[in-house]
Amino acid sequence: MSEPLNVVAERSLKELCTIGIGGPAKWYFEAHSIEEMQAALRYASKNHLRTFILGKGSNTLFDDRGFNGLVIHDKISFINETSKGVFHVGAGYSFSRLGAQTARQGWSGLEFASGIPGSVGGAVYMNAGANGSETCGCLTSVDYISESGTLRTFNREELTFAYRYSSFQEMKGAIVGATFALTPSLEAREKQRSIINYRTRTQPYGEKSAGCMFRNPTSQPAGALIETCGLKGKTYGEAQVSPLHGNFLINTNHATSTDVLHLVNEIQEQVKAKYGIELESEVRYIPYNDDTV
Repeated sequence: MSEPLNVVAERSLKELCTIGIGGPAKWYFEAHSIEEMQAALRYASKNHLRTFILGKGSNTLFDDRGFNGLVIHDKISFINETSKGVFHVGAGYSFSRLGAQTARQGWSGLEFASGIPGSVGGAVYMNAGANGSETCGCLTSVDYISESGTLRTFNREELTFAYRYSSFQEMKGAIVGATFALTPSLEAREKQRSIINYRTRTQPYGEKSAGCMFRNPTSQPAGALIETCGLKGKTYGEAQVSPLHGNFLINTNHATSTDVLHLVNEIQEQVKAKYGIELESEVRYIPYNDDTV
């Protein structure tokens, strides 16, 4: 197999995601620019390779066997203030850093991002949210590369967003940049600090997790449902429901994806039995093959 740029074989994925679980990627490539992302996607298309775009590795659970295809690590991390309060940011840029940085400069709109352990691209893809705000709230456009390598900029009006959903979940390609329009605020820094302080007190911030495991139903938060089922602290193998927050599953040592998926199923069954509510996973499980169940 001829290799473009710096494609690596058998790259461990557990080192690249926040929960620390996963076997090797058959092929792995780091894209540090839009041009490199275009080259990688064209290469994958030409060679009929299944692809996965990796950001900061949160919200992701890889299979214990790894990924039978090409993992493209999006490390496009530029940031430009194109006009007052308007920031054009690379998809690989830290979303948490962006939230803290803009708040420090007196701009409001992304304070909630502080402490969210994902990339800008991942936040747009999932329409990440917290504290009553969502990524789409101050988003004005998104730069996107199709699987054939074509670059296009979508205006916000061309895209659909909902709770933990964006149009990009129905598309094959890669987000490479996003533009946010923020508003001036003297309280932005204080609000951002308050959010990060609350998050570090109430969530297992220093533990290996993929972030919130389940989407919140409309009735009440998933964490509260899990707690009232008596599941906080529940373990299977070396995976555990966080004793601090029920909606986080943590890797206590060398947990496997099998351990985590077992706990996910048990939580879903118990919450369904007690409340009649079907919890939906927010974390994306990435199978080894397309046909893996």
